[in-house]
Amino acid sequence: MPETAPLLDIRGLCFAYAGGGAGRPALHDVSLTLKPGQRLGLYGPNGSGKTTLFRCITGLETPQKGEIFLNGAPVRTEKDFRVLRRAVGYVLQNADDQLFFPTVLEDVAFGPLNLGLAPEEARARAEETLTSLGLADYGERLAYRLSGGEKTLVALATVLAMRPEALLLDEPTTGLDADARERIIEVLNGLPTARIVISHDWDFLERVAGEIWGMDKGRLQTGVPLEAHTHRHAHPLGQVPHAHGA
Repeated sequence: MPETAPLLDIRGLCFAYAGGGAGRPALHDVSLTLKPGQRLGLYGPNGSGKTTLFRCITGLETPQKGEIFLNGAPVRTEKDFRVLRRAVGYVLQNADDQLFFPTVLEDVAFGPLNLGLAPEEARARAEETLTSLGLADYGERLAYRLSGGEKTLVALATVLAMRPEALLLDEPTTGLDADARERIIEVLNGLPTARIVISHDWDFLERVAGEIWGMDKGRLQTGVPLEAHTHRHAHPLGQVPHAHGA
């Protein structure tokens, strides 16, 4: 029986921003697959290409080289990327960039409306999603008055309301206090959805990812061991997770 195609299959992505320093690419021959239910963490220093990878996957940037497949089908045209963006929810690093309606319910219902649901169906979908995240009473609250942790959860709700097959989460705990961080961990660990999570918080990644990969200077370093540590060393790449031999 043939093996099922990965949900996401990224092959040899290369990308450089116009006018980039010294011509160094932001992504250099990056390949990865994400299977249904897989939980992948992505760790690396600022400027290593992590967010650029997400932007290329979702069609917000166009790589100079490489291919993207969704459930075995190539993703090449804007029409293809619209299909991908419905299947792969992208939670931005800054929740304020994802929330633009006055109330929480309007924000969460926007995605289902774009999927073609009737207004009453979209509202019901939004209310159901908020309830699943412990935000049942938040529908009429003003989004701009929420705390950082509440905004992150609502941003996640706007994506989950579209019933994605996979999630891309960019630094979901940035700026959150300990209680909000624990709540995000609890929510993520309760989701069966496949995901890739970017974070500088190694302890957070250990708790929400089944495997953690590193990224540095646009190159993906697969198979970073969970027992690795994050303190700095003088040797090259000491700032990324690694393990020492005996």
